[in-house]
Amino acid sequence: MVFLDVFGEVPDPRDLTAQHPLPEILFVALAAVLCGATHCTEMELFARNRLDLLRQFIPLERGAPSHDTFSRVLAALDPVALNDAFMRFMAAFGAQARIDAPKGQVAIDGKSLRRAYAKGRSHMPPLVVTVFGCDTFMSLAQTVAQEGGEVQAAIAALELLSLKGLTVTADALHCHRRMTKTVREGGGHYVIAIKGNQSKLATEANAALDKAAASRATKFHQTEEDAHGRHEVRRAFVIPFAQTPGKNALVDLCAVGRVESWRTVDGKTTHKVRCYALSRKMPAHELLATVRRHWSIENDLHWQLDVLLGEDQIRGRKNNSAANHAILRRLALNVLRADPETIPLSHKRLKARWADQDLLRLFTHMR
Repeated sequence: MVFLDVFGEVPDPRDLTAQHPLPEILFVALAAVLCGATHCTEMELFARNRLDLLRQFIPLERGAPSHDTFSRVLAALDPVALNDAFMRFMAAFGAQARIDAPKGQVAIDGKSLRRAYAKGRSHMPPLVVTVFGCDTFMSLAQTVAQEGGEVQAAIAALELLSLKGLTVTADALHCHRRMTKTVREGGGHYVIAIKGNQSKLATEANAALDKAAASRATKFHQTEEDAHGRHEVRRAFVIPFAQTPGKNALVDLCAVGRVESWRTVDGKTTHKVRCYALSRKMPAHELLATVRRHWSIENDLHWQLDVLLGEDQIRGRKNNSAANHAILRRLALNVLRADPETIPLSHKRLKARWADQDLLRLFTHMR
């Protein structure tokens, strides 16, 4: 079984007297999350009630693991090792489920685990940085930011992947030399928002963009649509750009782009202007599409984690518990998305909870 083979290579933090093999515990934990479990007590409840079904895949010779077993294992397990297994499993699982490898664009962003903070540190909840495939809607890798260090965590996550042929998109927090160096050395290109954290670059880029916007020679691309009770107009253009040399200059920056939007809701119009750094010059329509696809990490990952899996309400504060639970939730979303049935993810999860055959179908590609 692919899952047991891959996760069987994760170092077990327990001593040799442990009753349940580590990959079996992780398999049950994932199955429980797929069916709605949010904490270790519910994982035990799930295992006890679906024991016969689970034994079609794993021996569980000593019965269902207890909630204490789940809790101790997920608190002690190294999240770096678990994420490495996650990535290797997704490569094998993706091949079996005929999921395309990431292509075109990946987005990177951090998400706070709002209720998983340590005692007395509610101002500093754990933050998980995820690399997300904008075409496959799959989580590709994740790292936990130490002491709020999202910048370094993002770099560490990207270094785990081959970026050849991919465009990496990120918000302005990641507009710095180290990020662009990581992307370019990994074989990828970047489209990164520019804001005040790069004040000199922002000033230079906006001056060049203002000049181009006033020129008749500049080619714009504009879209207009009505959806969800609002009318929205978007306009973009891209120009060549040479940044002033310096030790903090972005690596291979060769163009900048501007995206403007006008959104009208109930007769009130809001206007936003965004500026982007590009490592390759692209047509205006491509920039506009790239910027819009970036938001899939919010809409198709973060929103699903909170609304479908209740991540913002989950406590898991001990040691590595929060990070490891976060990896399991992202893996569960990937498994749900890999199922070819064209119904909402929430319906897939309910069906897996209610009917053995639906849960069995989700397990099919894990064999």
